[in-house]
Amino acid sequence: MNAPAENPTPPNGLTNEAGGAIQPRSPESVMRKIFIGVSGLRSGWRFTIYAAAFFAVLFAISFVIKFLLPPPQPHQPPHLWVFLVGECVLLIAALLPAVLMSHIEKRPFGAYGLPCQGAFGKPFWVGLLWGISAITLLLLVMRGLGVFYFGGLALHGSHAFKYAAFWGAFFLTVGLAEEFTSRGYSQFTLAQGIGFWPAALLLSCLFGAIHLGNQGEAWIGAVAAAYIGLFFCLTLRRTGTLWFAVGMHASWDWGESFLYSVPDSGALAPGHLLKSSFHGSRWLTGGSVGPEGSLLVFVLITVMWMVFSRLYPVTVNKTAPNVSQPVLSDVEGHGVGG
Repeated sequence: MNAPAENPTPPNGLTNEAGGAIQPRSPESVMRKIFIGVSGLRSGWRFTIYAAAFFAVLFAISFVIKFLLPPPQPHQPPHLWVFLVGECVLLIAALLPAVLMSHIEKRPFGAYGLPCQGAFGKPFWVGLLWGISAITLLLLVMRGLGVFYFGGLALHGSHAFKYAAFWGAFFLTVGLAEEFTSRGYSQFTLAQGIGFWPAALLLSCLFGAIHLGNQGEAWIGAVAAAYIGLFFCLTLRRTGTLWFAVGMHASWDWGESFLYSVPDSGALAPGHLLKSSFHGSRWLTGGSVGPEGSLLVFVLITVMWMVFSRLYPVTVNKTAPNVSQPVLSDVEGHGVGG
């Protein structure tokens, strides 16, 4: 009998410890590993698709609207409704790609934080109460320290009601647009890849950095925006939806810009109710940034965090577990999602 032949040396020269040949990975399996995880397309690539679609929709709608809006007049501010249209465009650009992705991913749109069931329900109204109460408390403390004065009325009669309604609609749109853009599909998807709080930290820092583009904004205001963004992520985590954050975001901005008539991220809204004013150290008043640039706002957010955590403790069962509960990572150290 012939002696059994030894394992031949493979063409690529690669062997394992037992002397067996190591088969090289096919290009197809490598590419699949890069793009596909245990839950399908990796979260990083899904986020990239969403972001690309967001900017594409935003550009397309803005391009069309540019021909429909009246041209800006030199040395004259644009009409207020132009700002509302801009926020509506941002909201549409955030929602449409998410609707598309929900069909691709075969999951309900509500999993991304804005379920239609319960829309504008109790969490939204509680959030409204928190927002107006928080900005009121902050300004009352400033008044007690002698650095803020409410002043008299700047608007009267029907003008006051008209601007109150307009700014209410405007900041509701802002709340919906900014919350879903920063903490909707993006938060849901990135959390599947890197975890809820790493995703929240990343997106909140981006949320704060975007505020630096506002005229009159300063670094301390951007840090405050990032911090409040993290607080909104906490409300998402504990309630399971973005409705609380939408309500609080809208009423905070409305109270800041219209009711108390102070700068919001460096901008003083036209058509504000009061002739309020600041006097004193900018570390207390926020200077040109407004209350969001005050050191006191960090104390306020910290107190809100502690109170909210006590009122909304961690529970096992949520109405929207895909949003509020930790999600196992579908990334094993490969691809954009890792």
